[in-house]
Amino acid sequence: MRILIIGAGGHAQVVADILLRMREAGSPVEPVGYVDDNPDLGGQQRLGLPVLGMVADVSAIPHDSLIVAIGDNKTRQHLFECLQKQGEVFAIARHPDAVIAPDVTIGAGTMICAGAIVNPGSIIGVDVILNTGSTVDHHNHIDDHVHIAPGVHLGGDVGIGEGTLVGIGAIVMPQRRIGAWSIVGAGALVHADTPDHVVAMGIPARIRRHLPGDEGQGE
Repeated sequence: MRILIIGAGGHAQVVADILLRMREAGSPVEPVGYVDDNPDLGGQQRLGLPVLGMVADVSAIPHDSLIVAIGDNKTRQHLFECLQKQGEVFAIARHPDAVIAPDVTIGAGTMICAGAIVNPGSIIGVDVILNTGSTVDHHNHIDDHVHIAPGVHLGGDVGIGEGTLVGIGAIVMPQRRIGAWSIVGAGALVHADTPDHVVAMGIPARIRRHLPGDEGQGE
């Protein structure tokens, strides 16, 4: 399966590395390269893979599936949905060193990094990032376009709303719900439910400000 990577930045190189490790482990995947709208990147090599053009060139590049490898959740969602409307198919990048229970559901276009753990009964939406060393305990429900940053720990039966960023090293206690398009700050301890479109920070996490409904989140 020939996989084209959308984006050529640092996050895209992590995705490329996952795909290369999958191939080494015997998975029938073949990363063919990147596309990126930065014209200065054209023709460059990243982890031995070429930057083949811009996003508009996708249809002209032979491939079987895509992964949108951009950290900003809103940008990733936009590209995912636009490419989906064009009939594109999305692959899953799952590092061989990730531990995933057999009954876990994983949506198209999701990336699961080295050291991530997802326990039984969990549902992972489309276009999600489960970053390095994050843990998702039993019966979590992570909605589409979420980014679970490195070292995050989610207790059992946690819900994360669409497009939310849970920052590096944050902890979410069991049975808590975090709303859509929110940001949980690095190192926060979430012990109570939070609504949509907020920034929650601290130990314990408290709402520090409200976000406009169309604001995205990055890495």
